[in-house]
Amino acid sequence: MVELPKRDVVDQDPKTVWEGLINNPDSALIDVRTQSEWAFVGVPDLTELGRKQIMVEWLTFPSMQINQGFFHQVEDRFQGEIPSTLYFICRSGSRSRSAAGFVENELVQRGKNVNCINVSEGFEGDLNHEGHRGTVNGWKVKGLPWKQS
Repeated sequence: MVELPKRDVVDQDPKTVWEGLINNPDSALIDVRTQSEWAFVGVPDLTELGRKQIMVEWLTFPSMQINQGFFHQVEDRFQGEIPSTLYFICRSGSRSRSAAGFVENELVQRGKNVNCINVSEGFEGDLNHEGHRGTVNGWKVKGLPWKQS
């Protein structure tokens, strides 16, 4: 069974995260949404930084159960060289907060000091008064680079 986070995770808004990605080449963005979300909603586009985001589901669709292999899948994407700062993003900042806390705890147990930061507003942001996302806040609303497949 996967343990849930025990440590507090720092939240940063999308623009602050974007600036962090620009200014720190030893950082990475991990998108923890589902494959369906990546395909139909879009993904952050780090092309102008000469990088790609890491895409690993925290909760697997359709069961929305924790991906038991999450940490090892993240670790594999970096081929053992985990950056000093990891930013985690999901739809609104909830799943990514859990994933960031989990990864941070796993790394601490391995004696690694890595900053795991949650993108507080997520990719699509909070619901507006009509129950729609993508109009209040979030990566897309802040005008940060993104693309659809």
